[in-house]
Amino acid sequence: MNDDVRNIVLGVVAAGISATLGWLARTYLWKRRLRRKQAFFGLPDNAESLLVVNRGAGGPELSVMRYDVFALLELAALIKDCNAHAQILPHDAARQGFGERTEFCVGGPASNRRMAAHLSSLLPGVRVNVDAEPSPDRGAFQVGTERYRVQPGKEEYALLARLTVDQSPNARPVFLFCGQTAITNQAATRYLARNHERLARKHGNSSFVLLLKVVNSQAYGPDVVELVADVTRAAQTELPAAATPRNSHRSS
Repeated sequence: MNDDVRNIVLGVVAAGISATLGWLARTYLWKRRLRRKQAFFGLPDNAESLLVVNRGAGGPELSVMRYDVFALLELAALIKDCNAHAQILPHDAARQGFGERTEFCVGGPASNRRMAAHLSSLLPGVRVNVDAEPSPDRGAFQVGTERYRVQPGKEEYALLARLTVDQSPNARPVFLFCGQTAITNQAATRYLARNHERLARKHGNSSFVLLLKVVNSQAYGPDVVELVADVTRAAQTELPAAATPRNSHRSS
């Protein structure tokens, strides 16, 4: 074997080794990223999850509003990426405790009984005005002593929460997407889909509650979302009996 042939063989071998090492490194990084995502969502391979949504008012069959369908699609993609499975249930048919299956609950407490129960049990520092009569505070959020009013199509708020009751490694989280309007539910799910890696790095697998503001949804839909604050402590702290909102957040 002359020098030229030997150099060619060595080059091919080196290229093969380099390609193999590159493939192994990419596979390792992909698997590590997947495991982190699965841990954040509580969705190991072949896990079962629950999607809880409002039941439409058109009849006894399960029907879902358009923006809630879009929200479910956002969540379904995340679940599929984790190699897990999802079951869709209307809010008045979901009867299970916490921690057995990862739950994604979509919709405000006025139309979602399951959401109302979660807010009452898990977030005692949150109040949502569900009055049917028109008023400036209709649909407003109160988080601690702060009030956040809604201006439909212009300035709307949503709560995005990841909550765990049991801190054991096998406990599954509950994700809440509680918006003041239908489009803000979708905005909250889209925010989670786009930012779950950053949220996982910041919060790990701990509970958190974020207040989001959806800006000018009549022009931008659910895409322009601002993080107002991490309100975990205020949302999880019981409100005093006579607590009144200190401020009303409303653009002029």
